[in-house]
Amino acid sequence: MEKVREAVILAGGLGSRLRSLVSEVPKPMAQVTGKPFLSFLLDYLASSGVQRVILSVGYMHEAIRGCFGPSYNSMELSYVVEEKPLGTGGALKRSLSDARTGSILVLNGDSYLRLDASSFAGFHFSNRSTVTIAVKKMEECDRYGTVHLDGDKVSAFAEKGLTKSGYINAGVYLLDVDRCGLLEVKEDCFSFEKDFLQYRKGEGSVYAFICNDYFIDIGIPEDYMRAQKELSNLKGGDR
Repeated sequence: MEKVREAVILAGGLGSRLRSLVSEVPKPMAQVTGKPFLSFLLDYLASSGVQRVILSVGYMHEAIRGCFGPSYNSMELSYVVEEKPLGTGGALKRSLSDARTGSILVLNGDSYLRLDASSFAGFHFSNRSTVTIAVKKMEECDRYGTVHLDGDKVSAFAEKGLTKSGYINAGVYLLDVDRCGLLEVKEDCFSFEKDFLQYRKGEGSVYAFICNDYFIDIGIPEDYMRAQKELSNLKGGDR
């Protein structure tokens, strides 16, 4: 079975909602159990067989490059810097221009999903999907908005606060670089979720992989503090 060897981490956000607790470093560098949150994502990618990671960075990017340098745990690290905010779509589009393989795993730099990457990839390739989104059932999803499904395909996205429970976008994607259409987008600054995915869903090529794995988003102070306890329990291959 084809494997995914390359990944992008979107790590260029300002982290405004977390500024009261984390002000001197970019959000992905927030300390969780004594190490940068970003290191949990890199450990996960290394354990999943990824060999090269493109870090899409912007705000205070020097802190990230200074900490991790050109490699981490046998993985090559490449840095793509936003000189001005491009949104998640613009940042990912620019990062894909640096890609060396045809299939790219994409992670948000402020959330952690302990996903079985092999099963995720198998689902993606067997469906010949252009974009596959990891989704997770949540009983309280006002903060995230929801993803509506038609079988295995994404049929719609609902805004935050419209539904109490449902499937949320867990912030992990698998893209077919040549077929997904992201590199053909004319705009340089746009949202991957609201602009690109909303448009692509109507073409029937955006699939949803339902997972029940551990998930946390450190974007708000309450969940950042919760991560201090929960991520400290990760051991061995779970890291």
